[in-house]
This record gives sequence, C-alpha cells and structure tokens, in this order.
Amino acid sequence: MPIPDRTTYLAEVIAALKAQWPDNRTVNIVCHGHSVPAGYFATPLVDTFHAYPHLLHRELKERFPFAVINVIVTAIGGENSTSGAARFADVLAHQPDIVTIDYGLNDRRIGLEQARQNWIAMIQAALTAGSRVILLTPTPDITQRPDADLAARQELSRHAAQIRELAAAYGVGLADSFATCQRYLADGGDLSDLLSWSNHPNAAGHALVARELLRWFPIA
Repeated sequence: MPIPDRTTYLAEVIAALKAQWPDNRTVNIVCHGHSVPAGYFATPLVDTFHAYPHLLHRELKERFPFAVINVIVTAIGGENSTSGAARFADVLAHQPDIVTIDYGLNDRRIGLEQARQNWIAMIQAALTAGSRVILLTPTPDITQRPDADLAARQELSRHAAQIRELAAAYGVGLADSFATCQRYLADGGDLSDLLSWSNHPNAAGHALVARELLRWFPIA
C-alpha cells in the first residue's frame, strides 16, 4: 500500500475545517511523541510557541479561519515509543481527527524491532478509532555532523527508513522531517542552523517540520 495522496488523504478533515458555523465542529489534532513535539529546545527550556505543534496550529488557523481547532500535545520529554504506546489510550481519549507520531530520535535506545512493534500498535489503534495518522521521521541531531561516527549517523537513518516503510505499509501520512533537513544540509545549510541543543531543533528546525506537516492540508 503506497503512502496516500496528500491532496486527498485528509479530505474529510479539511471539509470539517472549511465548514462555517453553524455547520462546523471542533477538529482535534494530537501531536504525540518525545521532547521535540513537547517543545524542548536547549534543555530545560521549553519553547512551546516556536515548536512545530504550535506552528502547525497557527498556520491552520490562517488557512481555515472559520475552523475550531484544538492541537493537543501529548508528548513527554525523554520518552521512547514503548511508553508512548503504553499510554496511547490517553491519546485516543481526545477523540482525535488526526494523530501525529514522532519518536524516531529516542527510539534508538530500544532498537528497530521494538520500535517497529510499538509504532504498529499505535498506528493500528489510531486507525481502529477512526483517526487519520501522520508519521514523522526524526529531526537530525549532532550524530548527523559530517565528522560524526558513521555507525551513529546510520542508526538514525535506519529509523527514518523504517518509519517511511510503516507509512507505506499502513497507507498513512508521512512528514519526512529527516529527508527535509538532509536536503537543507545538501543545499549548503549547516546543521547548527537547525539545532538549539545537541538533539533538539531550534525555531528554524521546527519550521521545517511544520511545513512538511502542512503539505497534508491543501487549501484548494
């Protein structure tokens, strides 16, 4: 099953976002994951209003001015997908129209196979609940510096590849943060342009992620 068409995957949600009172309703988007969607910049600083969930919320309100939108962050700093999957019922309790999942950075601690099982459990639970799903590949950290250890660089790349494979296998959305940031670096950008900390993006890094997510919300 291929990754779905960005112009149609969220068609029902976008129709709800375009509806005007009294025919509109609240649209809930839940951003689940670790410290990046939680808004951690240079630890312990939490810069909520420059993190991608808030940037997504603001741009959606610009695109859909009649919509009532909740962007709910269920992310916890330091968490990996094992604990994220264990508390996924709390995510679904918000009755999300859309769930985004972002655990790639921290899942290196548990390995590819365990991460795969956890992500599948969350994807299947969200789809069963009737939610649309968008998976995020990891944002880069200092292991992606040109002088970093090759094995460490490849480990993050393997997690990104697995997330892409899961998006295709389940026919859900994909915001490929990793590829977007890699393109930025290939075009001459420096990793320091995107990082506020060794493993956290800065405002520019979060803006790249938000733009990837917004590709799933066409206006026309």
